[in-house]
Amino acid sequence: MMKSHPLELDGLRVSRETMEKLHAFADLFQKWAKAINLVAPSTAGDLWRRHIADSAQLFALSPKPQEWVDLGSGGGFPGVITAILLSELEDGWVHLVESNNKKASFLRNAILQTGARASVHPVRIEDAPREVPECAAISARALADLSDLCSFSMPWIEMSAQTKLFFHKGRDYAREISDAHRSWNFDLVKHESQIEQGSVILEISNLTPKV
Repeated sequence: MMKSHPLELDGLRVSRETMEKLHAFADLFQKWAKAINLVAPSTAGDLWRRHIADSAQLFALSPKPQEWVDLGSGGGFPGVITAILLSELEDGWVHLVESNNKKASFLRNAILQTGARASVHPVRIEDAPREVPECAAISARALADLSDLCSFSMPWIEMSAQTKLFFHKGRDYAREISDAHRSWNFDLVKHESQIEQGSVILEISNLTPKV
C-alpha cells in the first residue's frame, strides 16, 4: 500500500496517515484526561513533547514488526504510540497490560479511534503472562523501580531468553541501575533521551537473577 509523503516526529519519519492517527489519539487523550488522571497533571500541558514524542523514541530504537508487552499502560505511553507506529508496518502487536478499569476503557477507545495494532489486558501485571505467554520486547514508562521491572519481566524471559526490555527512566536512573545489579545480572545499553535532558531509555538483555 502506498504511503503519503513522510513527516517528522522529532526526527522519526512517519507517514501522513500515521501522523493523523497520532493527532486523533491526542484529541481523545485530552477529552478523557478531563475525567480521569492519565498522566501527572504537571505534564499534561506538554502532551506532544513529554509523552507522545518521548514514547515514539522507543519505536525508533527497535523499528521492526514484533510482539510487545507494555506494562502499566495507563494513558497509552509508550504502548499505544508504539502500536500506532506499528500500524504503518501493517505487522507487529502490542499487548497493553492495565489493571485500572477506567484506564483500560480509555485504551480500548484509543485503539478503536486510531487503528493501533494492540489489545488490552485488564489484569494485574503478575497475571499477564498467563494471557500473553511470549513476546519479543517489554516496555514500561513511569511504572516502578528497575529492580521491580526486572521481576515483572522474568516470566517472559523464562519463556524466551531473547526477549529485550526497554524502560524509560528519569534522572535517578543511575541509582536504579545500581540497586538492580544487587539482585540481577543483565546486559545494558543506555540510550540518551532526545526529548528530556538527563532522561534515558534503558535497553536490557540477557536478564538473569543472581543466586
